[in-house]
Amino acid sequence: MTTYDPEAVAHELGEQGVRAVRLLYTDLHGVARGKDIPLRHFAGLCEEGANFCAAVMGTDLRHTPVVGGEIGYVDFAVKPDLSTMRRVPWLPELAWCLGEAWTLDGAEHWPSCPRALLARVVDAYAERGLSPVVAPELEFFLAERERAEDGGLRRYVDELSRVYTVGAVSDPREVVLRMLLWCDELGLEAFAANHEFMNSQYEINVKHSGALDAADRAFMLKAAVKEIATREGLLATFMGRPFGDQGGSGFHLHISLQEGARHNAFADEGGADGLSPLAGSFIAGILEHAAGLQALLGPTVNAYKRLVPDSLAPTHGNWGHDNRTAMCRVPLERGDRSRVEVRTGDGSACAHLITAALLLAGLDGIERELAPPEPVAGDAYRMDDAHAGSRLPADLGAALDALEADTWLTERLGGELVATFVAMKRFEVERFGDAVGELDLEVVSAWEIEEYAAHL
Repeated sequence: MTTYDPEAVAHELGEQGVRAVRLLYTDLHGVARGKDIPLRHFAGLCEEGANFCAAVMGTDLRHTPVVGGEIGYVDFAVKPDLSTMRRVPWLPELAWCLGEAWTLDGAEHWPSCPRALLARVVDAYAERGLSPVVAPELEFFLAERERAEDGGLRRYVDELSRVYTVGAVSDPREVVLRMLLWCDELGLEAFAANHEFMNSQYEINVKHSGALDAADRAFMLKAAVKEIATREGLLATFMGRPFGDQGGSGFHLHISLQEGARHNAFADEGGADGLSPLAGSFIAGILEHAAGLQALLGPTVNAYKRLVPDSLAPTHGNWGHDNRTAMCRVPLERGDRSRVEVRTGDGSACAHLITAALLLAGLDGIERELAPPEPVAGDAYRMDDAHAGSRLPADLGAALDALEADTWLTERLGGELVATFVAMKRFEVERFGDAVGELDLEVVSAWEIEEYAAHL
């Protein structure tokens, strides 16, 4: 592993004209938290880290510290990972650097740190001679900062059938083009962008890489898109379904496993459908834990308004070959391009947390040599449960129940992390019920816009 000298890094940044470092870390929502640090002070805090009130990991999106008061609102320290340092192209005097949360004595990571969790999961694969490779795929909506008369969001572009279009017809202010170019210059390996299927919905594609790096880039992509949109007087939101008359935004993850320097461990020319037994076991592990995973993949009340028939989002725990109605889609490419696309993730999900959870579930399948069920063929929305597979939880409360019931998964995610996440989310469900009442899958309430749109 490459080691970095903080003084040398700071000196090099200074030579490039950087005057401050923004130390960022992810909370359990996937929100970018952090501090801006003048460059001349940065090297001195690298060893001990920058302190934050640890209750931030248990604070909901309405600013309520649901977890943390019971231990006195203690601090944790965020220590920078200097390998993630990036100069910000739209603000060249600033560099971004990601960090992880540690106890103040530096003895161990803070239990609810998602990035540290993912690093541990990657290490567990390394013990088996495997390296997870991940390609994140994120969709988002752009809206005007001014609300519509009904309290909802006003779309940046509001015309039907702009899917896969580019240029002024779908990006009149060239905001998405600037996002693409700046995200690539930021080192996020952003290689393409276009208008997506829904009105004012966009996607910026990023390349695949090792799991931790891929989650880092997905996390930074979200932060960059939201910041650039704000600078343009717009709101970018990754919340699952901000408009009742439109479909939702997903967070799809393409996953494969590398064995050795080059070999894709999911590929087997002599295997069934060109896939290795390892690939089948990985898929089986995800399906085994699908219900519990859904609380992390769909971490908001709003997320379940996306998981409906004919939405291109799955409603059941199943898999299929090049089938976008399935939870796990196996694209037709084989050999080095063999992979599994998990399509259940909501745009609002925490990149590091869902990557870690899916890899853990897949690892369980591999270790137990589980066999997947038969793949679904055709329209899974039109199949009964016997043929489509187990139905995914229909709301956040049910998904939280399933997560807590999955003791294997919760133990490996970490008891304190899961307890913190569940406590925050149960409080969120309760507040939604008090304010809105029953969940209506076709109506996006003002409560949801206020709760999620600006934050996620």
